[in-house]
Amino acid sequence: MDTFRRAALWALSLAFVCVVLAFAARNFIEAAERDRIFPKVALVPKRRTAIVLGARVYPDGTPSPILADRVACALELYRAHKVERILVSGDHRKSHYDEVNAMATAVLRAGIDERAVFRDHAGFRTLDTMQRASIVFEVHDAIVCTQRFHLPRSLYLARSFGIDAVGLVADRRAYPSALHSALREGVADVTALFDLALGRSAHFLGAHHPITGDGRSTLDRKDVEE
Repeated sequence: MDTFRRAALWALSLAFVCVVLAFAARNFIEAAERDRIFPKVALVPKRRTAIVLGARVYPDGTPSPILADRVACALELYRAHKVERILVSGDHRKSHYDEVNAMATAVLRAGIDERAVFRDHAGFRTLDTMQRASIVFEVHDAIVCTQRFHLPRSLYLARSFGIDAVGLVADRRAYPSALHSALREGVADVTALFDLALGRSAHFLGAHHPITGDGRSTLDRKDVEE
């Protein structure tokens, strides 16, 4: 029984430490990025590029509501002449799961010039997206399109890789997964700070595709291993 109690005490202590770390990381990143988050297109300052962060795609290739709203956010920015380029970045590690072209297809169907649409097939994590945006796509300034819970970490990582980034809140409805996402974000904040402290890099970098060029050069997935 004593062994069980000691184990339970250690488990509770560890859980408490994890909660404190997550809370502290969340508060730190929120405070750092609060003034760079905008609720409306009319309020956000102009940047060259909209970065759309990947999220779940259904088996038939349909974007989930969270992802669809991120794409809609980028389209609104482009139509308002707040951005000139759209970079869609997500997971296309496997040929049968493709967040990237799901986003690109939605953007192109809306009538956006394909030359202005860049595909990042190796945006497996937010860190990967932002480092690749900086190095591979040579993005110097951007408006990040994602939900409110995700924006502080996204902006913090973007700025850590030298991108002058602001964020536009993409929330356009209530999401069934909102509570889970918010809780998970605290852990992700801690992970992001550790990743930066340890100098961890994106899984792939590869050939450069400057955002000032032609987005059609990013149609393939040469930087992604099967």
